Amino acid sequence: MSYLRLIWKNAMRNKIRSVLTVLSLAIALFLLTTIFAFWTALNRTPDSLDAQLRLFVRHAVSLTNMLPMAYRQEIEKIPGVKQVVPIQWFGGVYIDEKNFFAQFATETEQIFAMYSEYHVPPAQLHDLIKDRTGVAVGQTLAERFHWHVGDRITLIGRLFPVDMELTIRAIYTAPTKEDASATYFSREYWNEKMGRPDVTGIFLVKAQTVEEVPRISDAIDTRFQNSTALTKTETEKAFQLSFVSMLGNVKLLIASVNAVVLFAILLVVANTMAIAMRERTREVAILKTIGFRRQTVLMLLIAEAMLLCGLGWVLGCVGAWSIWSCADLTEIGGGFVSRLDVTPTILGLGLIVALLLGVCSAGIPVWHASRITVAQALRQL
Repeated sequence: MSYLRLIWKNAMRNKIRSVLTVLSLAIALFLLTTIFAFWTALNRTPDSLDAQLRLFVRHAVSLTNMLPMAYRQEIEKIPGVKQVVPIQWFGGVYIDEKNFFAQFATETEQIFAMYSEYHVPPAQLHDLIKDRTGVAVGQTLAERFHWHVGDRITLIGRLFPVDMELTIRAIYTAPTKEDASATYFSREYWNEKMGRPDVTGIFLVKAQTVEEVPRISDAIDTRFQNSTALTKTETEKAFQLSFVSMLGNVKLLIASVNAVVLFAILLVVANTMAIAMRERTREVAILKTIGFRRQTVLMLLIAEAMLLCGLGWVLGCVGAWSIWSCADLTEIGGGFVSRLDVTPTILGLGLIVALLLGVCSAGIPVWHASRITVAQALRQL
């Protein structure tokens, strides 16, 4: 009998116990993989050249504080600034509260030049600019709500005491489903309905070159340092990561959940291996009697634990990869998270965790079993 067959036979001696152990490991590793994939999705940022050129200028105190539109002319005067576009989060409701997606009041004739990676048919863009009540919707939203060009939609105000009655004039495409899950309508139309406060939440700024981005960022904040509305200028990546920080210390939460789950599973696997080793006392004595060395017995028993943990990794981590690679989370994630990517790094991390669980859980029972003498084993029996 080969070593592999011997290891498999021993691991599956008590099939129910082995299956339950593998399933427990699989559930824990599935949860671990999902949490890491979710964390990766939250930290996913655009890597296009345009994304590196864009800066977000907001109020230094909070995103809910507004900036005067007069700041625009001052920002445009800073050397190296190519384009400045005001953009305001609307935060309305479409039919039902669960239909959440990003809604922005902006300059529709400028926003697609700012986001050059977004593509909209020229004829539709022309119609959008001409219609003050026009709205551009992402392809993901159009598919989600079965929208077509010419449809009328109403966004019920929640943050602001106005409702936006809009006509879909353009459907744009974007590199990712998250990017194509937003709506853009006329800031002037929103400003008029609000009584012309002439304020905005954010100024999008595009630099001429990547090298000028740090200087422009410092120049903007310095320019308004002594004003009534201080500014905070961030890169697009930093701005997106600030939203994650609003959820609290997500990294600590994820680490805590993972630690608790893995510790619980470690106890389960350790208990399983301890019981298996106690049942294997006679076999260990026989193996040593017929000439097996202590190191060989040790490796056989460790391999048994590693086999169970490896099966748990296949069901848990590889299973998570197969599920999340096909799942569309657009509706659940409100457009912010449309998919979970289980990367090779996450799979590798899961495999390392599974193997470490096998070694740690089986370490003490296996070490004790491998050191027992034939006489001691027969005496225990």
